Amino acid sequence: MRFFLAVIGLCSLLVPAPAFAETPSDPLSWLGRIASAGQRLNYVGTFIYQSGGHVETSRIAHRVDAGGEYERLEVLDGSPREVVRNGSEVRCVLPEQKTVIIDEAGGRRAFPARLPASLVGLAESYRIRKGEAGRVAGLEAQALVLEPRDDLRYGYTLWAEVQSGLLLKSRMVDERGGVIEQFTFSDVRIGGEVDGELLKSRFDTGDGWRVVNARGSAMPKSESGWQLLEPLPGYALISVMRRPLGRDRGQALHMVFSDGLAAISVFIEPVGDGSAIGLGPVASGAINIYKRTVDGHLITVLGEVPERAVRRIGDGIQPAAQ
Repeated sequence: MRFFLAVIGLCSLLVPAPAFAETPSDPLSWLGRIASAGQRLNYVGTFIYQSGGHVETSRIAHRVDAGGEYERLEVLDGSPREVVRNGSEVRCVLPEQKTVIIDEAGGRRAFPARLPASLVGLAESYRIRKGEAGRVAGLEAQALVLEPRDDLRYGYTLWAEVQSGLLLKSRMVDERGGVIEQFTFSDVRIGGEVDGELLKSRFDTGDGWRVVNARGSAMPKSESGWQLLEPLPGYALISVMRRPLGRDRGQALHMVFSDGLAAISVFIEPVGDGSAIGLGPVASGAINIYKRTVDGHLITVLGEVPERAVRRIGDGIQPAAQ
């Protein structure tokens, strides 16, 4: 299961020139611009991630052309790591382990493409309003505030570049207004050409490297064999997949629940040697994790949501009635 946490941590963590449209007045239209800009614009920049006492700097290059979407994100601090996207394929490169993890690009994307393409139902879980205008990375930005309507999700403030709509800064806060995590561009260039060299891995991943295929296979939600007995308000099951656990270990069921912004992953796998260690809640940075066992299976629930949300889903997941 630590493998899956690493994949999510790295891979959660994608038109040539920006279309400078007239800025909208209502907040939902602003959110639509943010969602579109992160996926459809060319940009190159450096951003800083902060969570608690952890601070990390990353460089990102993103290009969209007739061939599709391309992106390279490199973490500049600590152990070298990079995530390279080529169309629907994402490669997480871990040089110190000489390992490449291959996965499919999912619905949950990395900064600055934090918002999903569809924002349907978001207003049911959040009160959305415009905040103050300001400056981020030397650019004019409009703030959008999303206040949760209950205690099952965190609040957000998003700063969008006024002309293009690109997300320049994202802050997640708890119920007391304390900052849980924050992404901020320190410099960014929006639009223009993005050289292909900026999108290629700088590591030679040939001989001696281990390649891990983490691609899952989608399956109908009704055929998962598991169900959430009591729905979590605002969250809906959006995908079910089978994911490989590794050599001779079979597969895990991966279910994703989302309110349109926050996402909660549920992994269900057979209980193995030592897998039941550390049951209960635990936090890892901005991610809350909850584990329990049921009917010979280990249930692992995680997401950037309050502990009570992952606990309620973890306690409510049961084998479907036959």
